[in-house]
Amino acid sequence: MASSLLVPTRTVDESSIRTPLLCPICGKQGSVPHLQAPDRFHLGKELYQLVRCPACSPVWLENPPAPEEMPHHYGEAYHRAVTVSGETKPDARWRAPRDRVLKMASGGALLDIGCSSDAFLRTFKGGGWDLYGIEISAEEARKAEVSTGARVHVGDVLDAPFPSRSFDVITCFHVLEHVYRPVETISKAWDWLKYGGIFYLAVPNIESLEASIFRSYWYGLELPRHLCHFSPASLRCLFEPSGFEELLLHTNADCYVEQSVRYVFDDLLMKVGISRSPLAAGGATPSIAWKAFRKAFRLGFLSPFRRLAAITGHGAAIEAVFRKR
Repeated sequence: MASSLLVPTRTVDESSIRTPLLCPICGKQGSVPHLQAPDRFHLGKELYQLVRCPACSPVWLENPPAPEEMPHHYGEAYHRAVTVSGETKPDARWRAPRDRVLKMASGGALLDIGCSSDAFLRTFKGGGWDLYGIEISAEEARKAEVSTGARVHVGDVLDAPFPSRSFDVITCFHVLEHVYRPVETISKAWDWLKYGGIFYLAVPNIESLEASIFRSYWYGLELPRHLCHFSPASLRCLFEPSGFEELLLHTNADCYVEQSVRYVFDDLLMKVGISRSPLAAGGATPSIAWKAFRKAFRLGFLSPFRRLAAITGHGAAIEAVFRKR
């Protein structure tokens, strides 16, 4: 789930979105069907078709909703989940990414694409950095500006008016999968970075162990909000032609197993006539017994599972750093 929502508000050639005959990364023809799935977060019924490029391996949504329709597929529940995810225990949540940046850059100007209400930028406040952000939600952007002093562009990333060679660091956490034009987005970032500047990102891993096990029930699909699904190979195909040098690329120990299992049970129960509330609706406060069971499950199974998946290169998310040559 993204740290922000980058639903385009700009004018887009709708025909190029609704008939994606070419791979959005390498531009080649010949996509093959990958899988079909509905919007399980909202318990939607409409099936969406994912296709894969045999040449460079990205998976993308065929005939995605038009940009002006996308706000309907997010909704308040999604906004709330994004904010809670970023701001729950922010020091622990963002410590590793912050340390990663500080090891690669000593200071300067930092742009966070999809900055939400500021959870990540806040960790750099008072550290001698000039902070900037891009955020689609005007309300979240104002919060970020007030709490961090960052200058935040409200709107689509491709419309942001930053000059060339403005930034030492650009970060983009769980946002790239939401954009309609990933190649243009990366080209824009390359232009904004100073020579030697770094682009630090995280995206779900479509070739993760979880994705292979749960298939259409994998939480990381987030259809139709996630438009493009990346693997380590497809990320390299996206960045290297733009003039970036790979500094780091590995999978990490993120885990969406609990949500994916919830989707499986939702589907099974509805098939036998038992109504279910969507994950988007939240839920009642869990009982003490359920909390104890969940903690035991996380410690006894999920923790070793997620670590093993990451070590073998099949973790649920990809963390990568590229440098402008």
